[in-house]
Amino acid sequence: MSLKATYKKHVLKFKFDAGTSRGVLREKNTWYIKVWDETNSSIFGIGEAGPLVKLSLDDVPEFEEKLNQVVNELSGIDLPKNEEQINELVQKIVPVEFPSIRFGLETALIDLLNEGKRIIFKNTFSNGTKGIAINGLVWMGDMEDMLLQITDKIDQGYDCIKIKIGSLNFDRECDILQYIRNKYYKKDIIIRVDANGAFLPEEAMEKLNKLSKFNLHSIEQPIKSGQIELMRQLCKQTPVPIALDEELIGIHGVENKRKLLEQIQPQYIILKPTLVGGLNATTEWIEIAESLQIGWWITSALESNIGLNAISQYTAQYDTDLHQGLGTGQLYENNIPSPMEISKGNLHYRNPDLWELNLAV
Repeated sequence: MSLKATYKKHVLKFKFDAGTSRGVLREKNTWYIKVWDETNSSIFGIGEAGPLVKLSLDDVPEFEEKLNQVVNELSGIDLPKNEEQINELVQKIVPVEFPSIRFGLETALIDLLNEGKRIIFKNTFSNGTKGIAINGLVWMGDMEDMLLQITDKIDQGYDCIKIKIGSLNFDRECDILQYIRNKYYKKDIIIRVDANGAFLPEEAMEKLNKLSKFNLHSIEQPIKSGQIELMRQLCKQTPVPIALDEELIGIHGVENKRKLLEQIQPQYIILKPTLVGGLNATTEWIEIAESLQIGWWITSALESNIGLNAISQYTAQYDTDLHQGLGTGQLYENNIPSPMEISKGNLHYRNPDLWELNLAV
C-alpha cells in the first residue's frame, strides 16, 4: 500500500470568550492530516495537529512549512503494518520539536490501518458500551459568570468540576470555592483547580495553605514550569495534591521523563498528547508515573472532535477511576460533527454514522 497524504487548515470558532491565564481565546487554528492508499482514496485516515498558542513547542511561524514537508515525505511510503511500525515512522520523519504533528500523523495512520472508520482503538468506549467520566471545565471570567458556569455544570450532572484560577483577585477565587463547599460536600462534588503557573514563587505555599480548606482534589501547575527545585519543595510540603501539566512539555526520551518525575515527585501528572508528542509519548509518561506510584489523567488540548476522538479512545484503553479532562468537544460553533456526546458528566461514543468530515477533508 503506497501512501498519499495531504493536510487542510481549519479555524475553530469558540462559542464564547474562553478566559485563561494566557489571555482570552476566541478562535484556534488546527490542521487535519489525511492519509490514504493511492489506489483507493475512498478509505482514508485522519488526524489533527493543533498546537496551542503560547504553549506548544510547535507554535512557531514555520509550523505549516514543516507540516507540508512531512506530508510530502510520507507520500509513496508503504503503510506500516502495526502501531509499533507507525511509531517508528512518525519518529523518523517528524522532529520532537513538532509534537502536535506527531500526534496528528500517528492518529491518521492508525485510523487508516483500522480501515478508516475513525475507530482508533477498539474498546468499550469506541463500541459505545461504556462512557468515560470527565470533569466539567469552568473558564475564567468575572465572579458572577464563573458561579453561573459552576451551577450549570452541576445541573448537567458533573460530579467533578475543574476551575481555572489566576485571573481574579485570589480572595475572590477563594470565595468561589467557598461557595461550592457551602453547597456541596467533598463526597458529592470533586473540585480541581488549574493555576496555569499563575502563582509567584514567594506566594505559592501561602496560597496552597489557603486553598487546602476547600478540600480540593488537586491543583494543576501552581507555578511556572522550569523551576524544578521549587516545584519539588512545593510537592513535598503541599497540603493540596499537585499535578504537573506545562512542566512536561519539551521533555523527550524515557530517561529524561523519569529523571523529571523522580526529581519533583508530584502527586499527579496531566497528559495532553498534542503537547507531549503523541500517544506513544503519552504511554511512556504513564508507564513511568505508575512505576513511581504517581497518579495521572489525560486531558484534551482544545482539539476539535477529530483529535478528541483519538485521545478519548486511547484513554479508554486504561482502567482508571479518575475523571479525565475530555470535555472540550462542545466549545466550538464549527466543530466536526461526530458520534461523541456528553451525558451526566460522562463522554460517550454513540453512532459512528454521525461523523461528518466535510470541514476536515
